[in-house]
Amino acid sequence: MNEEITPFPLAPAPFSGECREVDAGACFDWLQQGWALFVANPGAWIGSSVLLMVILIAISIVPIFGQVGANLLLPLFGAGLLQLCRVQSAGGQPEIADIFIGFRKNAGPLVMVGVIYVAGVFGIAFLAFLLISGGVFGGVITGKVAGVGIALGGVMLATLLVMILSVPVIMATWFAPALVFFHHMKPVDAMRASFAAGLKNWLPMSIFGILLMIMAFFAMLPLGLGFLLLLPVFSGAVYASYRDIFEGV
Repeated sequence: MNEEITPFPLAPAPFSGECREVDAGACFDWLQQGWALFVANPGAWIGSSVLLMVILIAISIVPIFGQVGANLLLPLFGAGLLQLCRVQSAGGQPEIADIFIGFRKNAGPLVMVGVIYVAGVFGIAFLAFLLISGGVFGGVITGKVAGVGIALGGVMLATLLVMILSVPVIMATWFAPALVFFHHMKPVDAMRASFAAGLKNWLPMSIFGILLMIMAFFAMLPLGLGFLLLLPVFSGAVYASYRDIFEGV
């Protein structure tokens, strides 16, 4: 009788996406780690940021299709930035070319994350457009004073709706590139795990999001040059949050 022989060593079990809950103040530690990565090798980070910003701006110049394309590529470039963080955290020397590693490893699943993200974002934007156009059209029919109120109400409602509906999309996309790239998770499973992690850690993630918006506002003031600093620090903080919530289980 032939007996089935189990190969050795045994293949590791697929990553399940199990996460843990962290303290609310963890977000400040993430930012500190992101800053530490940047100051340890500012040349590689600034060079990578400049190259990435030039590429995304060049793509985005094309009306509509450029915006779609840029958003589709975000998970691939995100994986590259995370790879920079991992290499440097392991004591290696990060290289600018590492931002393209997502195009060579797990590119298909990363693109699929981008497809789902774009579908969510543009679906929300289309819904907002319908609300705004409806408010403006109703304002034109109603008259001057009342019409302005209707149009303004439509814009405010659309803005609020976009903000609320964008939160789940952002939560599902936040850790997805790391889970797909580092753990070879399927896109939908990775986005589901990312959403669950964001939900479990809603307080530190909310504080982190607010801090990010404040920093992005100030980064835009000097002709957007502040993003050359914010992008590396943000990338390092995202990597630190991923390590803390998933690899720290």
